[in-house]
Amino acid sequence: MKSVEDLARDIIAREGGFSNDPADPGGPTNHGVTLNTLRRLGFDLTGDGHTDLADVKALTPDKAVAIYTEHYFRRPRLSELPEALQPSIFDMYVNAGANAVRLLQRLLIDLGLNLAEDGAVGPATIAAARVAAQPDPVLLADAYGIARRNYYYRLADARPAMRKFARTRDGGKGGWITRAEEFISQRFHLTLAEHRERTARWA
Repeated sequence: MKSVEDLARDIIAREGGFSNDPADPGGPTNHGVTLNTLRRLGFDLTGDGHTDLADVKALTPDKAVAIYTEHYFRRPRLSELPEALQPSIFDMYVNAGANAVRLLQRLLIDLGLNLAEDGAVGPATIAAARVAAQPDPVLLADAYGIARRNYYYRLADARPAMRKFARTRDGGKGGWITRAEEFISQRFHLTLAEHRERTARWA
């Protein structure tokens, strides 16, 4: 597997640079790091005594890598999960916070394992993930990726303003869906026709 720093750089490449899309509940972001995240972590990058939009714009890729590796990978204990799962969960943790872990926990519960769906990687989640990965870790990673793709579709079902992140203007796969499928084996990717059928009821 790639190093956590290389995984973080891949995430930054997917996230892109500065953005302040009104439809994005995260608000202003740069390299995927939100203003709220900088405030929560106490980063004053401009040195003016407070954290605001200028700090978001001042965020460098190297600083974003440091934030991701420490606060989105090591501290949440993603490094203790099966290696095959780590890239996709890390990527989704940046994208959706603790929902990335809840999604894993729901999957493990559906597989018959006993644990709480609390969004935190603790001993029970680590043990359950390791048990589930024993027969075929890649297949478990695929199952997680498919669950993640479905999570994005459901989110867009419920929030019309966010559908542009799941479907392009010409009906193709939006950024959320292509991002989820980067971590799913090709045989489980949806065809364009399947994607269009899944999103046909959207206005």
